[in-house]
Amino acid sequence: MKRLATLTALVAFAAAAQAAPETFVIDNSQTSSQFSYRALGLSNQTHRFEKISGRVVFDAAAKTGSADVMIDATSVNTGNALLNEHIQAADFFDTANHPAIIFKSTRMTLDGDQSSMSGNLTIKGVTRPVTLAITNFQCMQDPTFKVDACGANATVTIRRSDFNMGKHAFLVSNDITLNLAIKAVKAPPVMQL
Repeated sequence: MKRLATLTALVAFAAAAQAAPETFVIDNSQTSSQFSYRALGLSNQTHRFEKISGRVVFDAAAKTGSADVMIDATSVNTGNALLNEHIQAADFFDTANHPAIIFKSTRMTLDGDQSSMSGNLTIKGVTRPVTLAITNFQCMQDPTFKVDACGANATVTIRRSDFNMGKHAFLVSNDITLNLAIKAVKAPPVMQL
């Protein structure tokens, strides 16, 4: 009887260990962040940030998780050096004083078509609550690099005036759509502490 109790405890412990949340580190080389807006009322313009870092914690059993994402605002790439400088100036991102855009989730729900991630977005020193819609969430072993990986797309539309970036409203729309295409790889056990 004592053996059965010990075996049951070991099985329960192993199951709990398997169901524990796992940490994934964002792979900057396979992650992109783009933002788009309407310019001069004519067309949508899309630009990107080149450097994104962070981590995602995923609990497969509960279908929940969390994410901390940092976008290097100094890595903005519009394809035009002069526009890159203008976007980094005080009227917009003010990267001299606020070099990072930070998102820290407070809740992630992975439920098919209703998947979302709520949290706090900080741009230019201003923090606001936002909810990102999540699509195409999937975890699998990366066939090329043989590591466990998760990927997803996340989208949110914000008002730039809410983040103290409302200048030139007659030229650039107030609504900005931020898109993240994230790939994160399973962190080694040491990094999961």
